[in-house]
Amino acid sequence: MTSGPAGTAGTAGPDAGQGHFRLVPTLVFIGLIVAMISSLGAPLIPTIAQDYHVPLSTAQWVLTAALLTGALATPVMGRLADGRRQRSVIMVTLSVVLAGCVVSAVSTSFLVLVLGRGLQGVGMGLLPVNMAIARRHLDRERAGHAIATLSVSAAIGAGLGYPLTASVAQFFGVNAAYWFGAIFVALAMMLALVVIPSRSPARRRKFDVAGAVLLSLAVTGASVVLSEGGNWGWLSIPVIAISIGSAAMLVLWIPHELRTPHPLVDLHHLSNRSVLMADVSGFLMSASMYLVTPIVVEFVQVPTSAGFGFGASVIISGFVLTPLSIGTFLASRLLIPYERRFGVRTMIPLGALVFAGGSTYFVFNHGSLWQAFVTLGIVGLGIGFTFAAMPGFIIRAVPPSETGSATGFYQVLRNIGLSIGSAFGAAVLLAHTSPGATYPSFDGFRTVLLISAGLGLLTAVLSFVLPGSTGPAIVDRRTGAPDAAEVRMSEEALLEASGAMLVNELDLDDEQGQA
Repeated sequence: MTSGPAGTAGTAGPDAGQGHFRLVPTLVFIGLIVAMISSLGAPLIPTIAQDYHVPLSTAQWVLTAALLTGALATPVMGRLADGRRQRSVIMVTLSVVLAGCVVSAVSTSFLVLVLGRGLQGVGMGLLPVNMAIARRHLDRERAGHAIATLSVSAAIGAGLGYPLTASVAQFFGVNAAYWFGAIFVALAMMLALVVIPSRSPARRRKFDVAGAVLLSLAVTGASVVLSEGGNWGWLSIPVIAISIGSAAMLVLWIPHELRTPHPLVDLHHLSNRSVLMADVSGFLMSASMYLVTPIVVEFVQVPTSAGFGFGASVIISGFVLTPLSIGTFLASRLLIPYERRFGVRTMIPLGALVFAGGSTYFVFNHGSLWQAFVTLGIVGLGIGFTFAAMPGFIIRAVPPSETGSATGFYQVLRNIGLSIGSAFGAAVLLAHTSPGATYPSFDGFRTVLLISAGLGLLTAVLSFVLPGSTGPAIVDRRTGAPDAAEVRMSEEALLEASGAMLVNELDLDDEQGQA
């Protein structure tokens, strides 16, 4: 182990060897808890619709609210992760999540429940903070393994969280599920306070407050319009006013990000066709993902008296989402062998086609419950293949010094796509819900699934056309074999965009700070 201050590139503090055994499990545990808290949305939507006497499309706001705040929190948390008080960022964020769990647990109105879910969604921005802590306080090799583990923990946590929280809700009620989450968040806070170092060496960086505010207003307005446009009327004054306001915020945000020396996200990289392809594909696939997963979960819980659905319990609906996590994980593990055998050009198109096939399959095959499991397993394979491949296209296309900002924007678009997809799915269901009814007609579910499949097909076409020639791999001039550093970078890029973003960005910060 080399000597030097903790957190510098390629170095670690004097207690890094011992601290590794405490720090990494703590960070992984926090990641698992945040993923489990996020699972308190989708499986509970039909139950919440019944308990709070709201339409299914309105109940979907318990998912949309968390995704929306998560989308807004991620770029902000990513910047705060570069600071010196990373433990304070985690403690404050977990405090907000804890407050959200308590608010949801004691809620007696749907609006209060949604408010609590919005507070819980802030925790979705903790993944880049956890990765930054691993990078700063561990040597390079251990940091790499920790970041890979943290990336996988998000999928594992969701896979465990869906059936676990659904089981609690089934036997003890929806409010008990949020008390269950609050207990584990409190435990995560105690571990963070004891294990995570209070300070981290870092240089000061200006935070783009104006950019964060403008982006937040634009995304929030768009989500509100998509979710409530059917209720208010698409040509009503509130919808038109919010739409114009959101567009104005976006028009102001783009030139601001292009001009400011410290942008929240760097938009200049969109001039590169490979980066543009990954960004567009990431947004479309994220939106289409949340046009499928909550829809299938809601479908299986619809009472058979509605003429479709299976009347499944909350527990069963939670287990329906488990194949999604398994498929995503398996696909991400297969990607590197696929790249070595077939190259990178067909990665994202293939995954998008598999995803579209899964959505289409359920449109025509929904007579038995097992078909819902198969559908989400297929969808998971498509999602895993596409999302794992996208960061690699970005990293291959930009210089190492610009990897952080390029992958950061990709991550922002992914999170925004999730919230937009959830809101749009709710809007479609609302359009197919009769006045006073709780459940939409089957046409609503079918329309959402077909739109999702269409977005998957569009992603397949764009991801094949936009990049142009992918170019040859970088090779070692002496041996003619692929350059080892390039291969390692490519494989690490396939783990998770946020992991690659933080490793490269923090290395750059360390170099600039030392200079």
